[in-house]
Amino acid sequence: MQQLLNLVVITGLSGAGKTETLRCMEDIGFYCVDNMPPSLLEKFAELCAHSRLPRAAVVCDLRGGEFFTSLVETLSDLASEGIIYEVLYLEASDEVLVNRYKESRRRHPVAPQGNILEGITMERKELAELRGRANLIIDTSDMTTAQLNDTVRQVFGKAHDPRRMTVSVQSFGFKYGIPLDADTMIDVRFLPNPYYIHELKELCGNDEAVRDYVFGNEVAQEFMRHYYTLLDFMLPHYLDEGKNHLVVAIGCTGGQHRSVAIANETHKHLKELGYYTVLNHRDLFMDDKE
Repeated sequence: MQQLLNLVVITGLSGAGKTETLRCMEDIGFYCVDNMPPSLLEKFAELCAHSRLPRAAVVCDLRGGEFFTSLVETLSDLASEGIIYEVLYLEASDEVLVNRYKESRRRHPVAPQGNILEGITMERKELAELRGRANLIIDTSDMTTAQLNDTVRQVFGKAHDPRRMTVSVQSFGFKYGIPLDADTMIDVRFLPNPYYIHELKELCGNDEAVRDYVFGNEVAQEFMRHYYTLLDFMLPHYLDEGKNHLVVAIGCTGGQHRSVAIANETHKHLKELGYYTVLNHRDLFMDDKE
């Protein structure tokens, strides 16, 4: 069978950050499954290999009850089958875990009667052997969510890989309202408006004649240079802050000409930089629908 190049088994103490870790790994390109019974791990690895999924991560923990007891044995079977895997173990201090459960008001999975500290103690004992097999142990006691995500990215991903973030580039018309989900917004109504050119009025920013008119203006050319410099500076810092989806909104009066042309060029520029981009002209031909 084809080897799975990177299978990460995430386990550890309840409340230590396994769910957030799995979300982060999904964001950096892993195929992720939560609360998987260990008995299904080998079959899952085979399916991933046959499907040519290069990276997968699963959470296996004591929520699985009786199913979980076979995890150590299953890991040995994976090794004998030549399946490459890593075990990531998450833990935190008793005090921190107790406080997290009190804040969340959730029941500890190993303490059905409500004694959180007793459940934590029991869980540490049950997981001791598995902790000893871990390739990496992360203590999240003093970590914020952002710091945990940064650690996971540094270990399992590329900290500045632009493919980690989806950028939605959206043109719009101010006359129809500002997009509510915009993270950053540019107003290009200061540029000459093709709407007032007779032969361009009925066209849009997707048409070559409109594009040539918009970018034939020296002000527009200088603006795009400054605008690209700003985007190129901002986006890596959004990545550093753990941003996985960014909406860049570009507006003109009606969302037909200037904003469309500039959104198209912005989309092209970001794709060339390696970002996964989605282009949407929200209000294009809106006037025809009224």
